[in-house]
Amino acid sequence: MYSTLRSCFPCRSCRQEALSEGCSHCWNRFISWIRMRTGPEPTETYGLEKNCPQDQSGRPTGGRRFKLPKLWGGQRPQNQAVVNPTATTDGHHSPKQEERKPVVLTVEQILDGQAIQHLCEASKQLIEREERLFDGIMETDSLTQHAEEVDKLAVDYKNLEGLVLQTLRLSLGEVNVEALTSAVNAINQEMDQDQRWKKRNRSSPPWRQSDLKKLHDSTLRSLVEDRMDNPSTPPANQVEESSLHADIHSMGRQLKEDLLCVVRVVQGCYPPEQDICNFYARLYHQTFSSRLRNIADFVLEHKDCTFLMRWVNEYYPQILQKPELAAVIDADALGKLLPEEMLKPLEEQYLSKQQDELNKYISHVLVEAEQKWRTGEEPTREDGCFVSHVAYDIIQLINGMVSSAEKVVGDRHKAQKITCQLKDLMQSFQTFHNTIMKQNEPNSKPVIKANLGCIAQFTEVLNNRSHLFQEDVQRNCLQILSHMKESAHTYLLKPVHEALKPQYNKLGTNDWLNNSLFEKLLDSIENELQDLQGSIQSCHQELIGQLHQEVTAEYLRKLLKGKVKLKDKELQHKAYETVKDNAESLQDFFGKMGSKEDWLNEILTKIAEVLKLQELPAIQMEVVSLGTAFPDLSEKHVSALLKLKTNISKADRRMVKETLSDNLRETGAVANRPFFSKVQCF
Repeated sequence: MYSTLRSCFPCRSCRQEALSEGCSHCWNRFISWIRMRTGPEPTETYGLEKNCPQDQSGRPTGGRRFKLPKLWGGQRPQNQAVVNPTATTDGHHSPKQEERKPVVLTVEQILDGQAIQHLCEASKQLIEREERLFDGIMETDSLTQHAEEVDKLAVDYKNLEGLVLQTLRLSLGEVNVEALTSAVNAINQEMDQDQRWKKRNRSSPPWRQSDLKKLHDSTLRSLVEDRMDNPSTPPANQVEESSLHADIHSMGRQLKEDLLCVVRVVQGCYPPEQDICNFYARLYHQTFSSRLRNIADFVLEHKDCTFLMRWVNEYYPQILQKPELAAVIDADALGKLLPEEMLKPLEEQYLSKQQDELNKYISHVLVEAEQKWRTGEEPTREDGCFVSHVAYDIIQLINGMVSSAEKVVGDRHKAQKITCQLKDLMQSFQTFHNTIMKQNEPNSKPVIKANLGCIAQFTEVLNNRSHLFQEDVQRNCLQILSHMKESAHTYLLKPVHEALKPQYNKLGTNDWLNNSLFEKLLDSIENELQDLQGSIQSCHQELIGQLHQEVTAEYLRKLLKGKVKLKDKELQHKAYETVKDNAESLQDFFGKMGSKEDWLNEILTKIAEVLKLQELPAIQMEVVSLGTAFPDLSEKHVSALLKLKTNISKADRRMVKETLSDNLRETGAVANRPFFSKVQCF
């Protein structure tokens, strides 16, 4: 028997082509093969005698005192562990022998749950058994003679499948990394074996009808659903929340913790190409989405509606944006937790409620301010300036509500709908503002000065925080505020101009050329400025700048009225010097008062140049230069100016005007700082 089977065991140790009787390695391999073939307890067994002496290799000594095992008959054994025997001298193994001692667990040991971390090895052994079995019956094409082996293999595969799925169910939480890695490798081995069977022109074994990949996916889906339905207890600071809020918080927290576990631990148990992180992310996204859809189907109160939308558009995206998760999870591919058809009514409900709250608050603020004015109360002073908190309070609320709404609905343009009625509210503010000026109560001026600060604050917000407003709302509100500021300036400056009227009437007369009337005008203006104090610094500077423009315009209006006739070159030169000196004095005076309108000096200087020039081409060039800088200069203004120079003919005046018109038409210039349109001298 031994010599018959030698050819089945080529040996690498003794380098014999067949089994060698003198090689201990060959002997041990032969004995192991015999045991594998006969099983641990064969019906009829022949083995080594118990008391037979052996050498260090485990081979019997003192002759061949052994019997060969019975090789035919009885049940064919299953795979089991192969352990190379090692000799001992003093009852202990040598260190080298300990290191070299290979231990291969049997399928039975692994499937009994003794070594679940070796599921991959069990799968490998079962596949080998499967291949040997079916290779052996290919010629007969019949499983009848091997029914017991087939049944045993099917049972082992079923046990392996159960242990693999059991391991997958423990993937999260306290993960046994070694066991999970082995289970995943076992699944992949079985999937590869499935593919090999598909390439063969024959039916696969019955245990290969189940798809381990589908079982893997469904098991993880069930695991995720169970963990989301039974999340851990909420922390102490959330115990007082409503049950709905607590449930959503708990699910969201469970999702975050589990995805971090997947990235930190589970990911390493899978091959990179399986992209397990995104697979888990999809499972959690779908499960969380399903739970939130069920909640959104009910009519929610404003608080619950807001909370749900914040999870959809703010909290959940923040979880996926955590660096550890964002590095491996494609958040864009997941989409939103709720579909658009479910989000839209929630958004409308939320934005409508926010809009109503904003409108009520602004109306309340304006009513309260009007009541204070009607009772004669003056605005409070800060650093000597009248201030109102109307704009500040409204701006803070608008900024907070729109910024919060942007996070809740996840869209800036949608959040801007909250302020869509701001134009109407601003018109209410304008109506209140006009009423104050019209009735002109003792406390009206202080209130208007305080309102200038509000107008400035509103204007700044509309210009610099345009993301809070829709474009048409921004444009309309700025227009209303501009009109309010102009009317406030007119209201505050009107008494000043009335006081200066006697001085204005002397401008443009012969007395103006011969006497220093302009200094008296400046003295009168300085006396009136005290009554303009009380606005915050920036608003006061704008008010002084407006007065600077209006005084300059009134000066030029009186000059162009034509009460003084400049008949010759000498008078024209005198007028040139007077206008130039007045322009410098005016600029110096208002500059010290805080005006930033230094561009007004250029107008009077160019007017003075026109009065001085004698040659027609030079006059034409200067008028064109003035018109280019200030395109609202009209032919009527030029005509009035040239009429002061009585030595210029009508034809020459017409030529100058035509030259100006042609130039303005060619350039198509538009007045960025209109001035001459305010000078009515006709």
